[in-house]
Amino acid sequence: MAALDEMDVDTIWLDGEFVPWAEAQVHVLTHALHYGTGVFEGVRCYDTVDGPAIFRWDAHLDRFYQSGQPYDLEVPFDRQELTDATLELIRRQDLESCYIRPIAFYGYDRLGLSPDGIPVQTAIACWPWGAYLGEEALEEGVAVMVSSWQKYSSNQIPTNAKTTGPYVNSVLAGEEARRNGFHEAIVLNSEGNVAEGPGENLFLVRDGEIYTPGLAEGILDGITRNSVIRIARDLGYTVHDGATVSRGELNTADELFFSGTAAEVTPIRKVNNVEVGDGSRGPVTEEIQSRFFDVVEGRTDAYDEWFTYV
Repeated sequence: MAALDEMDVDTIWLDGEFVPWAEAQVHVLTHALHYGTGVFEGVRCYDTVDGPAIFRWDAHLDRFYQSGQPYDLEVPFDRQELTDATLELIRRQDLESCYIRPIAFYGYDRLGLSPDGIPVQTAIACWPWGAYLGEEALEEGVAVMVSSWQKYSSNQIPTNAKTTGPYVNSVLAGEEARRNGFHEAIVLNSEGNVAEGPGENLFLVRDGEIYTPGLAEGILDGITRNSVIRIARDLGYTVHDGATVSRGELNTADELFFSGTAAEVTPIRKVNNVEVGDGSRGPVTEEIQSRFFDVVEGRTDAYDEWFTYV
């Protein structure tokens, strides 16, 4: 991906104002910079047949506000204000499709662990972004490794909140994988079972049925994950959405694939040095992936309630 400042974007919404991209700055003693006390979302706007539309915006907003609750972080703007700001930001930059990043974080006041009384700042940025793991990955699949880094458990850090600080866990796992020649990682939980990818949920196909680790496995409750579950069920598949998946099952699966806002629906062709199935995108993954892109590009109106049109 090109550097953000090299893209054709020039505006960020920050604390209620549209400001030039290069001027969207915070103080070096911002609380969230030192202690990771921010919450965020990743959302896509797709260029549908009916024009640009944000996918699952309402669900992302739900999680955005809920993520702040464990940290007593109250986003100082309501849903309509954030919606209006995002739609206007997309229009101002004439974007037909883009990635959207809302973030709220404890800002600058004083330095110390407690954020009590520190003001919350809020920003929204959007920019063009293609396939997260590469366009070829959508067809050919990706090679992944099981990371030596473990997913933190929910009694350590809330796993159902999308918080900035804990994503260092994902950075470590993802960079370890890339240093070892893989596209992405899979992280295990404290029980040694499969949790998720650094920024993706995981699905396993066996004997025509679909399994995905449940919330009790320490995963993020992914919005694309939930969308894929519904799409798969609507296609007639049996989906076990509260599954426990052992590490060994990764080596015997018929198919594996990732889901996520960035990754969309990406096949996994190899885990460590073991091929998944025949080492290519499997038929179940292909059908779900094809249906997913039909949905997000507006070629069916069966899921129109999932879209907020620009």
